[in-house]
Amino acid sequence: MATLSEEDLEKLFSGAPQYFARNEGPFISVPSPSVAFPFDENLQIRDLTDHCQIEAKAWSGVTAHPHLTRDLNHDAAEKQQAERRSRSHFFVRCRERPNMLSLQGLEKGTMGYQAALELGVSDALEEEQFGFDSIGKKARAIVDARDHMLSNEGWLHRIPESEVLGRLQRNGQIYRNNDLKKRQSSESYNDLFGHFMRPRYIALDKKDSHSLTNQIVGLLKCLGTPNVWIDLSHVEWRIRLGQILWGEPHGDRLDGDSSIHNTECSDEMAEEKYWLLLQILMATELLIRLDAVTQGEEYGAGAFRPMDVVQFERAANSTVKWSLLLARSWLDNIDVVADDESTKDEEPEEEPKGEPKADLPNNHDATVVQNIKAKSASWLAAIASHMPFAHHQNQNHMTPAFPARHYVIKGRNGQRQVDGLIHFAKKLRWPGIDDYEARITTHMREAIKRKPDTSMCDCGFDAKSQDGSKGDYFGTWDVTCQRGNHRERARARRRRLAAALHPSGWMSKSYVFGLMLPGDGLSHFLMATLLENDDIAMSKLGSFANLCGGFVYSGMSFWSTSCIVGRVLAAGKGSAECMGWISTDIVPTGVSDGWLNIDVTDVAEDVANLGKKSRIWAKRRLERDSSIVGDGSDEAASPADFTMPWENRYKTPPPNVYVDFASLQLSPSAVSLHPTPLPEIMATPRHESAPAPDLFSQPASLTFRVAIDGIPERQHIFSLLYDVNFVNAHPCSPPRGVRFVKSPSSPTIREIDISGDASLGNTSRALYRMGHPLHKFFNYKVMHISEVIQKKQLPLSELLGVGHPDNKAPGNSVLVIDCMTQIVELPQSPVLERIVSPSSSPQTDRKYSFSFAAQMHYESHKRQSGSDLEILVRSLCSEQGWNAIISRRKRGCLACAIREAGALGYKVVVRVD
Repeated sequence: MATLSEEDLEKLFSGAPQYFARNEGPFISVPSPSVAFPFDENLQIRDLTDHCQIEAKAWSGVTAHPHLTRDLNHDAAEKQQAERRSRSHFFVRCRERPNMLSLQGLEKGTMGYQAALELGVSDALEEEQFGFDSIGKKARAIVDARDHMLSNEGWLHRIPESEVLGRLQRNGQIYRNNDLKKRQSSESYNDLFGHFMRPRYIALDKKDSHSLTNQIVGLLKCLGTPNVWIDLSHVEWRIRLGQILWGEPHGDRLDGDSSIHNTECSDEMAEEKYWLLLQILMATELLIRLDAVTQGEEYGAGAFRPMDVVQFERAANSTVKWSLLLARSWLDNIDVVADDESTKDEEPEEEPKGEPKADLPNNHDATVVQNIKAKSASWLAAIASHMPFAHHQNQNHMTPAFPARHYVIKGRNGQRQVDGLIHFAKKLRWPGIDDYEARITTHMREAIKRKPDTSMCDCGFDAKSQDGSKGDYFGTWDVTCQRGNHRERARARRRRLAAALHPSGWMSKSYVFGLMLPGDGLSHFLMATLLENDDIAMSKLGSFANLCGGFVYSGMSFWSTSCIVGRVLAAGKGSAECMGWISTDIVPTGVSDGWLNIDVTDVAEDVANLGKKSRIWAKRRLERDSSIVGDGSDEAASPADFTMPWENRYKTPPPNVYVDFASLQLSPSAVSLHPTPLPEIMATPRHESAPAPDLFSQPASLTFRVAIDGIPERQHIFSLLYDVNFVNAHPCSPPRGVRFVKSPSSPTIREIDISGDASLGNTSRALYRMGHPLHKFFNYKVMHISEVIQKKQLPLSELLGVGHPDNKAPGNSVLVIDCMTQIVELPQSPVLERIVSPSSSPQTDRKYSFSFAAQMHYESHKRQSGSDLEILVRSLCSEQGWNAIISRRKRGCLACAIREAGALGYKVVVRVD
C-alpha cells in the first residue's frame, strides 16, 4: 500500500489542532504550551480557540498575554487606546501562570489546554519571599538591605514622599508623550542621578556615559538588588498591593466584639507604603526609558542593540520584570495630581435652581437619594484619593523641581471600571441588578463631583476610631490548607483566599483604580467590589468573605471556579459564568444565606506531578502522545495506519437514559478550618494579637434521579471528593474534499482520495461528516453513560481493561463516555420508549449559506446551556478522581479530543451533544 505524501497529510489533517510545548527563548525557564493549525491559512480556522475572550476592557489587566477585548469594536476611545498600545514599546517577557485567558474555557466550568498544562507549574507553587512575613514589620535582613540601599554605598538617596509622588506625576506625563529619545541624554541623566540616585560607573555604552542605555543599566541593577523590593511573582503580593496603598482600619476590619490597638502599626505601614511607592517610581523610571529606546523598532530605528537585549534579559530577575508590569499598570490607570491643581480642575458646576438634577435616576425616591449621598465612605469616593504621609518629611532634601506639596492620586478610568462591574453583575444575574445599576451610576456621578476625603487613604491607625467602634480582624487570609494540613499549601496549584470586606475596603479601591496585576486577583476584586457596594448582601453575608468558595444569597448560589462545586454546577441549564465566578439557581438543601467552604481532596497524581515533575516539561513526549501520526513518522504513514473513531454506532443500541437533578447536599459534620493569615502566620501586624475567624469546611454531594430503559428509576448520589479539572476540547474543522474507503475486514482505512473528484465510487465517505482520522497508536474505549453509571464502583483501569488480555489496557488508553446517544429529555412511563433521531444528511447539515469552517468558528465561540446529565457526569468524575476533557460534537471531532487527552495525560473524554 502506498504511503501518504506530505501533501496528503496536510489535506487529511487540515483543520486539526496540533499540540505543543516549546521554550520561547533562552531566558524563559518554563516551556509555553500552544495549539496551532500548521496546515491551514484560513483565518477562521487559525483563530479557533478553546477559551473565551475577555468581555470588558476593564478586565484587561487580568493577563500579561497579548489579547483583544470583546467590546473593543464598540468603543472608539478604547480602540484608539489599543492602537496607541500597539505602537512599539518595550515588551516585558513575563507572564502569569496559568494563562488567565485560557483559564475560562468555552464550556462553562472548564479551562483551555494551556491553563491545564500550566497548573502544574503555577505561580501559586512559588515559595514565599524571604523576610516579607507581613505588610508591616520586615525581617532583619530586609531592614539591613534597605538601610544599605540608602547609605553612601547604596544606589539611592532618601527623598521625601512628596518628591516620590511628584516624580510619579512627571513620569506619567512623559509616558503619554515620551520624548526622552529627543532630549539631551545629560538632561535625563542629571535628573536621575542628581538628587534621587547615586552615580555609579557604568560602561556599557562607552561613547556616551550619560546615555539612556547606561541609565537603564543603573536602574536595572538597583531594582534587581535582593532583599529590598517586593517580588510580585508571588501571587499573594499581587493582591496585597492595594492593602499597602489603601489599607486602613475602617476598610480591613471584620465585625467583632473587641478592639485591637497597635502603636507600631502606623510607622510600619507608612514605611512599607513608602518603599512600595519607591519601587513603583524606580520601575516607571526604567519603563519610560525602555519605551524610549525601543521607539521606532519596527522601522529599524530603535536604539536598543541586540546585545543590549541580551544584557537586559540576563540581569532582569523576576522582581524587575514584575515591577515593570506594575509600572505599566500604574501609568495606564493612575494619575498623580497636585492637590491645588485637582481643586481647580474639578470645581463642580452649579445646577440651575428649581430644576431637577439630571444625573439622578428618575425611579429613585428622595429617601434612596439621601441614603446614597450619606455614604461618603463608599469605594466610589476613592476615584480621587489623597495620599497623606506622616513620616520622613525632611524639607532640607526638597528640590526646586519638586517642592513640598500635597498630592492626589486619581483613577484614570473610573467609568470604565464601573461599566465592567455592572457587566459582571449582569452576567451573573445578580439579585436586584436594575436597582443596583442605578445605585452604582448615581454613586459614580456624585463621587466625581465630591472633593476627595483626606481620611480615605490614611496609612496609619486612626486613633479617632478607637472609641465607639468595633473591629478585630483585618486584611486577608490563606484558606488553602484543608483539614489542618499546612503542608498542602506548599503544593496547592490554586491559592485560596479569604478577606475582610468593607464599603471603603482596599479591594474595591484596587478595582476602581484599575491597579491590578495579571493573575486571579481580578476575580477576587470584582466579587469584593460587588458585595461591598450592596448593603443588603453585606448584611446577610457578613464581612468575612471566602473568595475561593461560594455563598448562598437571595435564592441563588454563587461559586468561585476555584471550587469544585462551581465547576460541576456550571454544566447545568441556567448557570452563568463570568471572570472566575459561577451563578446558578441550585442552592444546597437547608442552607440559608451565607458563605460556604467545600472539603475536597487533591488528586494524588496531580500532586505528585508538580514543578519539575509536571507534564509541561516532557515536551517531546507530549508532542508524540498527541501527534497526528502517533509513534510513526510522516514519511512512513499509510492509509492503513489510520482509523475513523466511531460514536453513536453500537451493535446493540444502548438503552434510553433520563437524568433529573434532585438536590445538592452539604454534610452536617463540618470540619473546622482555621484560616492562615497571608503569608502563613501574619496578615497584618495587628493580626498577630488576634485569631482569624474559623471557617467550616463541608463535604458536598449531589443526588440525581436516573431512569434507564429496562431498569426501575432510582436515585444516585455522587460525592464531590476530588478537586478534578475539566478541560474544553479544542475546536477543530474537518477537512473538505477528502474521501476515504474503510477496510471491510478491519477498522482501518483502506484508501484515501484527496483529489475531491469522487474517484473512489459510491462506497466512499466524506471526512467532513466524520471528522479527522486517528492513528492506530491511540487506544480508546467508548462506553455509554448508562453503562458507566451502573459500573461506577469500578476503578478506571478495570473499565478500560474490559476486552483486553488479562483485562489490562495499554498505557495510553482513553475512556470515552458517550453522553449523546439515546438521551431522553422527558421521562417515559412505565417503560422508556425508544426514540430514534432521524438520520441526517450532508444537504441538511449544510443548509446554511456560509461555509462549514465558518459554522465551526461560530460554534467555538457559542456557550452551550448544559443539562442535568452533564452535571451528573462531572459529579461522577469528581467522585472517581478523573480529570476529564469535555468535547462537544458541534465544536470538534472525537479524534482531536483523544489526541488532546494524550497531550495532557488525561484518561477520560466526555462526549456531549
